[in-house]
This record gives sequence, C-alpha cells and structure tokens, in this order.
Amino acid sequence: MKLVLSQEQRHLRESVRAFLRAASPLPKARQGYDPQVYARLNGELGLSGLIIPEEYGGAGAGLAELAVALEETGAALLPGPFLTTAFAVFALTATPGEELLSAIAEGRTTATLARHGLEAPDDATVSGTLPQVLSGMDADVLLARAGDVLVAVELSAPGVTRTALETLDLTRGQAKVTLRGAPCQVLGPWPEIDDLVAVALAAEQLGVMRAALDAIVAYAKVRVAFGRYIGSYQGVKHKLADMHCKLEQAESIVRYAAWAADESPGELPEAAALAQAYVGRACFEVARDHLLLFGGIGFTWEHDAHLFYKRAKADEVLLGPPRIHRARLAQLLEL
Repeated sequence: MKLVLSQEQRHLRESVRAFLRAASPLPKARQGYDPQVYARLNGELGLSGLIIPEEYGGAGAGLAELAVALEETGAALLPGPFLTTAFAVFALTATPGEELLSAIAEGRTTATLARHGLEAPDDATVSGTLPQVLSGMDADVLLARAGDVLVAVELSAPGVTRTALETLDLTRGQAKVTLRGAPCQVLGPWPEIDDLVAVALAAEQLGVMRAALDAIVAYAKVRVAFGRYIGSYQGVKHKLADMHCKLEQAESIVRYAAWAADESPGELPEAAALAQAYVGRACFEVARDHLLLFGGIGFTWEHDAHLFYKRAKADEVLLGPPRIHRARLAQLLEL
C-alpha cells in the first residue's frame, strides 16, 4: 500500500497547481466555465487523457494520478466538466468507447455522466428526463444509463433540450436534460463504476478541504482582535487543529482508495464506501468551520469562503448523503 506520493506524482501536482494559479484563480472561478482554460489544460498538461489508455491517445495513468489532479482542481474550485469527464472516462474505458476516448484524450470533447433516469433505447434513439446533470450545460456528450445499457448522446443533437438550473454551487453548474427521440449510440452493457466515481469525487473533496484550511490558517496569522492575532486564541487553535486532523485522515483514506483502485480491486468497494462516508462530511465540516472562523467578512458575497462552503455541500450530497455510504460500508464489512 502506498500513501505517499511518488516523485512523478509530486511533479504532476506542482504542474497542475501552478497552471491553475495562473489560468483559473478564484476570482475567475466565479465567472463559470471557460473553454479556453480547458483547451490550455488539455493542450499544455494533457489532463483530459490522463487515465485514458495509451492505445486511445491517453497517458495510461492510474486513479492515483487522477486523484492528484482532482485534488488541485478541487482546491482551485475549477468550473466546468473536468470531474464529469473523468466519470465518463471510467464508463468508456470499461465499455470501451474507442472514438469518444480518443476525442476526449485529444481535448476535442468533454462529457458528463448520468447514472439513472433514461428509458431503454429504441431504434437508436432514446427518451427521458434527467432532472440534474452535473455540468450539463458545458459538456459536449452525455453518457447515460438507459435501461441496462450505456448510451452516448450528443448534447447539441436534435431532440435534446437543456435547461440551466439555479444551484447552490456557483462555480459548477447543473442542467435539466430532456431527451425526446434523441439519436444515441449504444456502447454496451452498463459498467459498474460507482466505486471509481466515489474515489474521484473524494479526491476533489480533499482538495477543497486543503484549500479551505490553508486560507483560514493564513488569515489567523494576520487578523488581529483585541490586540492579539486570532491564531493565538485557544479556541481558534483547537478548532484549526481539529480541522487539520480531519484533513490528515481524509488524505490517508483517499490515497488508500486510489491505490486500491489501481493495485488491489478486491479492496476497492470498502475503500470507496469509506471515502464517501468520511471525506464528504469532513470536507463540509472543514469548509463550514473555515467560513465561521473568518467571522463577518466570511459571510460577504465578495469573500471566497462561501464558494468553498457551497462546493463542499454540493459535493457531499452528489452521490447521496453520507448515511448511504456508511450503510454500504457496514454491509460490506458484515457489521
């Protein structure tokens, strides 16, 4: 088991972090999805093809490397369909969908994934309504479960209606997608990828946690109240220490789950359930407490604290509330 990043993974982390710091700082994240940032992200770093097999034009890396990238995109609150495209790649790799994988690896296509909601396809068309599709307004292709099969639908095709939703997370939108006889491509049986999706989301949540904690620690070192830096008050120090402990535990859980996905698939179900049972709630608690420790300024629209709070809450419930994952973990452990 490897819980420490390799030298190559550390280099990847620094490259992604430096790129996002320059190309997508937090003030820009408020503006939403920028296709030019994605074009550079894929052209300069090749992140869209990171986990795509080499025969389809990707780098052939594992989930451990993807987790490193997702931690940085989470810390930057990167808008747009990077996370959902990773979800789609899990499905396409298991199927596989050669043409779509090549298009994603080349940066020509972004995708989103819907795990429920469509009727079984009929004569190469599909119908149904998906009430909430993550990055549904930004992605080019929808991969969805229709009956027991995986289908691909071009979101610009006839028969497809997308309606932007007003959501909690300002930095990553959702859409209602309605399909009425939309042309589709049946790719194969629906693959079991829920565990991979859970680990990828946990990696993003780890990045949100880390960035939130870094921000409030920096603030505690410069904010003065009653003649003292607030970081010197016992109540603040204890709260920051608690947040740090949650971060350390979350990092170990995510690193283990990503390792299991790559090296020990038999351990993945328990690791993935643990990741969402613990990391989702811990991420929200850290983001909540960091906002509270900022005091009144943290509640203002102009401050970034509420952006982390909202991303943390949206991510926490994206795959269902933590109690669902705790129940699944208990079942897997026969408790």
